[in-house]
Amino acid sequence: MRVMVLVKATEDSEAGVMPTTELFEAMGRFNEELVKAGVLLAGDGLKPSSQGKRVAFDGPSRTVIDGPFAETRELVAGFWVWEVKDMAEAVEWVKRCPNPMFGPSEIEIRPFYEMADFGDVVTPDIAEREKQLRAKTPGL
Repeated sequence: MRVMVLVKATEDSEAGVMPTTELFEAMGRFNEELVKAGVLLAGDGLKPSSQGKRVAFDGPSRTVIDGPFAETRELVAGFWVWEVKDMAEAVEWVKRCPNPMFGPSEIEIRPFYEMADFGDVVTPDIAEREKQLRAKTPGL
C-alpha cells in the first residue's frame, strides 16, 4: 500500500524559519531508517506558500492565484511517499518521526488510490496504458 505522508505547515514554516542543525540531522537519521526498511519512495520539504501559486479551475477558465495562502494549518510544508503493508504500519512510522516543527505540529497520512479501487471504470486498455506510464515514470 502506498501512502502520502503530509507534514502540515505551521506559522514558523510559512515564515521560512529553517530547522536547527539538530532537527535536520534527526530527520536525516529518520529518513535513513525509512530507506533501510524499504519504505521511502520519495520525499522533500516545500518552501512557504508565499513562493507558490495556485491555479483555480472553473469550466474552461483558469485563474492563477499568487501565494501566500490563508489557513496555515491547512497547508503542507513537506511530504513523503511510503510503501507500507497497511495504515497501521504507516502510523507506527509516523509515531517514530522527530517532531518536524519547533512547536505543536501534525502529520497526515493518506492512502493513494490503486487501480483496483476504480472497479469497472478502468477498462483493460486504460489499465495497460497506466501500467506502461508507471513503468516509464519513477515514483509512480
